Amino acid sequence: MGDVLTWVLFFVMLIAIIVMLVFQLMCLADLEYDYINPYDSAARINSVVMPEFITHGVLCFVCLVTGHWVMSLLCIPYLYYNVR
Repeated sequence: MGDVLTWVLFFVMLIAIIVMLVFQLMCLADLEYDYINPYDSAARINSVVMPEFITHGVLCFVCLVTGHWVMSLLCIPYLYYNVR
């Protein structure tokens, strides 16, 4: 039962990351079609960057704690890129 709850937690966190990325792409599309100025677009994108990094860090940490080593190894390069 615990493994199922872990995968549900992973799924919810990944959906949250995907939603944040889609929001960023929508902001960039609005910028491309000149619906929004660059300052407002940057402010909107910057408001979701830190929650995205935190969510990804928690996801990687949960992978490490629960013993899903392959998933953890797949997450670590992107986490390193975000921290750097």
